[in-house]
Amino acid sequence: MMKSEISERLRIASQIAAQAAELALDYFSRRSEIDVSSKRPQDFVSVADVAVETFIRQQLQHYFPEDAIIGEEMGGQLDDSPCWVIDPIDGTSNFLRGSPLWGVSLGLVEQRRPVIGVVALPVLNELFAAETGRGIFLNGQPFTRDNRFADVQIVSLGDSADDQLGEAAAFYRGLREANWSVHCYRCTTVGMVFAAKGVTEGHIQRRTTLWDIAGGAVLCQEAGLETVVNFGSQGIRHLSVAAATPALMAAVKPLWPDLAPR
Repeated sequence: MMKSEISERLRIASQIAAQAAELALDYFSRRSEIDVSSKRPQDFVSVADVAVETFIRQQLQHYFPEDAIIGEEMGGQLDDSPCWVIDPIDGTSNFLRGSPLWGVSLGLVEQRRPVIGVVALPVLNELFAAETGRGIFLNGQPFTRDNRFADVQIVSLGDSADDQLGEAAAFYRGLREANWSVHCYRCTTVGMVFAAKGVTEGHIQRRTTLWDIAGGAVLCQEAGLETVVNFGSQGIRHLSVAAATPALMAAVKPLWPDLAPR
């Protein structure tokens, strides 16, 4: 099979994500009618999140009945066996406020390594899919990262309710002092997709979760970015990720000395 061909597993995952994106977009169009609750400050869940995750789980159980499933809303356990990881609506706060910067993320993790990633940005009508060693597809067509204008130094930083604010402020200041423009999209999925597209030179997030990055990490890896995913002491709920060009990684490493695959 040539690198530019979509495998059957990736094709099915893309189909599921596309259908889930349509469902999410329908909820987005009538979001004023939906119920919302808060898991903790600035961490929201809506009936849309639950409905989309339920749909994806049903489809995965049909097509891949032997694989495990983890979802942000309904949980699950990670071991070394193949496991699909769902973030039904990443960027729920953006979704609720009417921003287009939210996405549906689906990833396959094997032996703690993301190997398939599919991310839909429904409002932007974009569906990115990637598999380790096979490159990236945008809406079913082979895609190559846009590497122009690298001297326009832009990085996206993810944030988390678990951030130590002094540490986060020092990190931000270090990037600014190195002449990097810093964006925060309040959606890890968007940050990683924009890095893979070439909108930014990379996405950096020192505290995140497996469902936030399982889809996007493969996109960044296949886009040619140096992509480092580290599991923390709390497993799937405490990870870090850095996906960056060499120039950005050179700026990040002095500010994050222990950044390295583990």
